[in-house]
Amino acid sequence: MDNTNDPSLKSWIKVEEGSDFPIQNIPFGIIQRKDTSPHVAVRIGNTAIDLFILAKSGLLDASGIKPEIFNNDILNPLISLGKPYWRSLRKIISELFEVNNSILRDNKALHNEILISLDEVHMLLPIRIGDYTDFYSSIEHATNVGIMFRDPANALLPNWKHMPVGYHGRSSSIVVSGTDIYRPKGQTKADNDELPKLGPTKQLDFELEMAFIGGKKTELGTSVSTDEAEDHIFGMAIFNDLSARDIQKWEYVPLGPFLGKNFGSSLSPWVVTMDALEPFRTAGPKQDTPILPYLQFTGSRNFDIELDVFIQPEGQKPLQVCHSNFKYMYWNMAQQLAHQTVNGCNINAGDLFASGTISGPDAGSYGSMLELAWKGTKPLKFHDGTERTFILDNDTVIMKGYCVKDGLRIGFGEVSAKILPAK
Repeated sequence: MDNTNDPSLKSWIKVEEGSDFPIQNIPFGIIQRKDTSPHVAVRIGNTAIDLFILAKSGLLDASGIKPEIFNNDILNPLISLGKPYWRSLRKIISELFEVNNSILRDNKALHNEILISLDEVHMLLPIRIGDYTDFYSSIEHATNVGIMFRDPANALLPNWKHMPVGYHGRSSSIVVSGTDIYRPKGQTKADNDELPKLGPTKQLDFELEMAFIGGKKTELGTSVSTDEAEDHIFGMAIFNDLSARDIQKWEYVPLGPFLGKNFGSSLSPWVVTMDALEPFRTAGPKQDTPILPYLQFTGSRNFDIELDVFIQPEGQKPLQVCHSNFKYMYWNMAQQLAHQTVNGCNINAGDLFASGTISGPDAGSYGSMLELAWKGTKPLKFHDGTERTFILDNDTVIMKGYCVKDGLRIGFGEVSAKILPAK
């Protein structure tokens, strides 16, 4: 842990009490101001910092990164440079904006060009996602689903404790937070119906997930060990992997998720680096089944990230429906990446890897409506007296993530999506 994580650090940029974005965070995103092209930016408090303009001033020269890298609508070119460059850049930014550093603080002429209030920028999807993998790594979630749909005495399938189960999803329908999602249509078949029907899903669900972003290209035929894995991870973001449960139930045998999962998933706009998350490492659940050597690891590879989910019906205040934590994940990111590549599958900078639904040990920590309302048998009650077993049209789903330790808070902001009626 270097001095960028020092809890005592303060910035000369105003940071409100309880902010997700103190100077110890420095997340990366893509901003676009009115009548300008998109640029790479970082954030402190409620201020976005335009790295292209800052780099053109010469103040980032020591990072070895050319200004043109920041004149971009995606983070991929920056990510492709590798971890030494990200780490150097983050350290320089931390030093420039530290409260006692006068180099930029007293240069008022540069402030108007470099510092932008968040209400003056439009946030873009931060990465061009070449490939997307969705894992299934929460033992509580997998157990709950197994109890509901299979034999409760054998809720987990035989392979589950031997490898991180996952599938390849479609990246084209992953959108940035704030993008509306239309209710998907598809085939469904009720248990008592002879034939399937085509129509809008009646069981639209959120899935509370975290995602990590690939940060280092590999060659086809090579694999990444658990020891090497974190050199291949740029950072993390919150991910809402929406799911049409009734469409998925009818289609998934024998090849798994398809139309029930690829109509829209939402990613938070600010990517928090692994260096910023370093103070929040924690041990994961005990893996009590012997695993093959390539999945074995040393050290604490989980992260203590508090996660909240809210549903806001139109015209009402949000209702919190879930409080969970990323630390509950049975399979960690290093194991997921090792498994993804053990067969020689190549990965690229900007690839997205989602955790799968994150559920905790108690009912209030379940990461989906399927579990919270327990397959429709326990409806959630809202402020106006209405009930829900799944998401209704014009509901907005909001997810927040943050870490807190020793007085330091590092957060991800939020990811939100409003559900519009089917077209």
